[in-house]
Parts: sequence; structure tokens; C-alpha cells
Amino acid sequence: MKSLILACCLFVAGLAHAAGVDPALAQQVDAFVDGWHDDAAHARMRYFDKMAPDGVYIGTDRTELWQRDAFREWGRKYFEGKQAAWVFHPTRRNVYATADGSMIWFDELLDTENMGHCMASGVIRRTPAGFEIVHYQLSLAVPNEAAKKVIEVVKAAESR
Repeated sequence: MKSLILACCLFVAGLAHAAGVDPALAQQVDAFVDGWHDDAAHARMRYFDKMAPDGVYIGTDRTELWQRDAFREWGRKYFEGKQAAWVFHPTRRNVYATADGSMIWFDELLDTENMGHCMASGVIRRTPAGFEIVHYQLSLAVPNEAAKKVIEVVKAAESR
């Protein structure tokens, strides 16, 4: 029991430190993630290179769980020869980090052209070469008042 309490205290202390992320680091992360979104908005294949080789992307469909290279192959049809792939406009982002800044995580609200309001969270690793996205999860932002209707639509679609 004591070790559980200690672990919880250390976790909370880590979060408290993370909330006070260095403003310069937060600015670098914002620029990196904004650039990543901009690469997709302009269908630049380097979008995928900003993900770690072991990186994971989780999309909004329950089948969309990709390692980076599989995600690149799936996404190629949306990028090659196109003016834009998907366009995400961040409206809010919170950035957190470990004490040494080697691991960074963030959450963001997004306005999208095709899916409306979305939410996402990500994990970024700092390497000698710069930042790389290790994990990103995108979700539709469904108002609680609409959740029951959305669930009914999803169940109907999945039963086909």
C-alpha cells in the first residue's frame, strides 16, 4: 500500500512539473506540430518522416491503428499528386514535458475541413536530430448531448 501511495505521489508530482513546461520548449513543439499539420494540408510526403520509425497513428475509425510505414503506404493515395491531404487547424494546444524535455506530450483541439471539430493527443520524443512523433491519436469531438445519437449511428453502420 505504501508503494502505491508513493507511486501516486510521484505521478502527481511529475504532472505538476509537466504543467510548468518551459515556454521556449512549448513554442518549439507548437512550431513542430503546426509544421506537421501544414505538411498534410499541402500533401507533402515529409509529413510521415516527422513520425518516429516506431511511431503509431490512431485515426478516428476503429480500424485505423498504424505503425508509421503502414500509415505512409495507406496515406500515399491522399498525398501523391494532390494539393492537400487533410487539413487540421489547431484552435488550442496544451504542451507538457518531462523535467529534461526529452519526452513531450500534448493535447489539441482541431477544426477540420472534413470531420468538423476533433481532438487529438500526441507524444513527441526529442532526438539529436530533432523532434519525432511517437504516438498520435485523433478523435471526433462529439458533444455529450449528441453522443446517444452518434452511438446509434455507429451501431447501425457496424451491423451492416
